[in-house]
Amino acid sequence: MKYIMRNHIIEISILSALLLSGCATPEASIAKLETPLSITYHYAEAEKIASDEIEWWKNFNDPILTDLIEKGLNNNHDIRTAMTRITAADAMRDVQASRLLPTINLQASASKSRSGFPQAVKQGLPDIRAYNIGLGLDWEIDIGGGLRAAKSAAESDAMAAEYGVVGAQLVISSEIARNYFTLRAAQERLKLVEALAATQHESAYVVSRRYAQGQSSQFDLDIAEAGADTLDAQIPQLRVWVATLQSQIAVLVGENPSSCAVQDTPDYSWPKSQIIGVSQPSDLLRRRPDLMAAESHYSAESLRSKEAQSQTWPKLFVNALVGRQDFRINGLDLAPVSFSNVAAAFVMPIFNAGRIQAGIDAQNAQENEALIAWQKSVLTAVKEVEDSLIVQSEEIKRGEKVKAALNRESHALKATQSLYREGQIDKLTLLDIQRVVLGSKLALSDHELQRLLSDVQLYKALGGGWSSENKAKTVSDSNSSNPIKVSSNE
Repeated sequence: MKYIMRNHIIEISILSALLLSGCATPEASIAKLETPLSITYHYAEAEKIASDEIEWWKNFNDPILTDLIEKGLNNNHDIRTAMTRITAADAMRDVQASRLLPTINLQASASKSRSGFPQAVKQGLPDIRAYNIGLGLDWEIDIGGGLRAAKSAAESDAMAAEYGVVGAQLVISSEIARNYFTLRAAQERLKLVEALAATQHESAYVVSRRYAQGQSSQFDLDIAEAGADTLDAQIPQLRVWVATLQSQIAVLVGENPSSCAVQDTPDYSWPKSQIIGVSQPSDLLRRRPDLMAAESHYSAESLRSKEAQSQTWPKLFVNALVGRQDFRINGLDLAPVSFSNVAAAFVMPIFNAGRIQAGIDAQNAQENEALIAWQKSVLTAVKEVEDSLIVQSEEIKRGEKVKAALNRESHALKATQSLYREGQIDKLTLLDIQRVVLGSKLALSDHELQRLLSDVQLYKALGGGWSSENKAKTVSDSNSSNPIKVSSNE
C-alpha cells in the first residue's frame, strides 16, 4: 500500500507543479488619491519636523493621566473587543490558506449482509462481510489564482483588524485625556462658581443692610439677590457634570462606574503644552491607524475582485483513495488486499446565464466603494489636522489676552483692597472687583481646558502625534518609522 500511495502522491505532485508553475500570486491594487495633497499643512509651522511619538500622553507630565490611560489600554472593553476581531481575522486567514493544500481524511467502513437463503441460492446472493480502511485525498488545483487571492484578501483583513486595535487604542487614550482634562476644568469651575456665589451673597447682604437703612432701593436688592440665586442654580449642574465625568472615565478605564476614578486635587496645576510636530500630510497615510485599516480593507476588496474574476477560469479537482480491505464471502475469508482509486475532474464554465459576470460586477462595486471610502478618510484626516492646528493657534492667542486681563484685574484688586482698608471705598466696590477677578479666572480655566483639548485633538488627528525634532531630520526618515504596536503594554 505504501508503494501505491507513494506513486500516486508523486503523480499528483508533478501534475500540480506543472499546473501552478505559470500561475503568479494575485496582487492587491494600489490605492490612489484623486485629490493631490499639499506638501505642508496650511496652519503648520515650518520647523515642526516629524518623528514617532507613540505614548503622546506622557508629554503632559501628569502621572494621574498616564496611570488612567495605561489602565484603559489594558482594561477598556472596546479595545478588548477589537482584539477579538484580530483572533477572528487570523482564523479566517488560516481557513483560506488551508484551501491551497490538499485535504487528507482517514476513511473506514464496515458492512455485513446476510440473505438467509439456502446454501445453493447463496452462490448467487452471498453473505458478505467487508472491512475497509484507507486514506483519502481531495485537492482543488488553483489554476485561476482565486484561492491565492482569497488567502491574500484574508491576510489584508487580518492587517486591517490589527490596525483597528491601534485605532481603538488611539481613540480610547484620547477620550480618557479629553474627559480627564474636562473633569479638572469642571472641578475648578465648581470651586470658582461657589466662590462667586459666596461673594454675591455677601453683596446681597450688604445691599439688604443698606436697604434697611434707606440707602438702597428695592430694585438694587432684587438685582443682588437674583444674581446670587443665578449663581446658586449653576452649582447643581456643575456637580452633575463632575459626577458624570467621573463615571465616564471609570467606564473608559474598565472600572466600576460607582467608584471615584479621579480624586480631587485642590492644588492641581494645568500642564504646559508641548511643541507638536506635524510633518507632511502624506505621512498620515502611514501614521493614522484608521487610514491604514481603510487601505487594508481596500486591498482585501481588490483581491476579492480577482478571486471573483478567477471563476471564469477552468477548475481542476484531484481525488485519491488508497487503503486495505478485509473481505469475507459466505464465510470464506479472503486475504486482506490493497485498493486504490485516483481521479481528476476538469470543470470549464461555458454557460451560467451571466451569474459569474454579475458576481464580478458586484465585487468590483465593493472594491470601488472601499477605494472611495479610503479617499474620503484621507481628506477627512487632513481636515482634522488643519482644524486642530487653527484651533490650537487661535486658542494660544486667546489665552494671552485672558491672562493679560486677569493680570490687570488682579493688580486692580490689590489696589481696591488697599483703598478699602484705608476706608476710601465701600465693601460693595471691593466685592464687585472680586467678582470680576473670579470671572476672569473662569475664563482662564476655560482657556486652559480648550488649550489642552486642542492638543489632545491634534495628537489624535495625527494618529498619535509627532515630536518636534531638529530641522536636519528629513521627512524620508519619518516615513521609515515603524507603526504603533498593537499593545503599548507588551
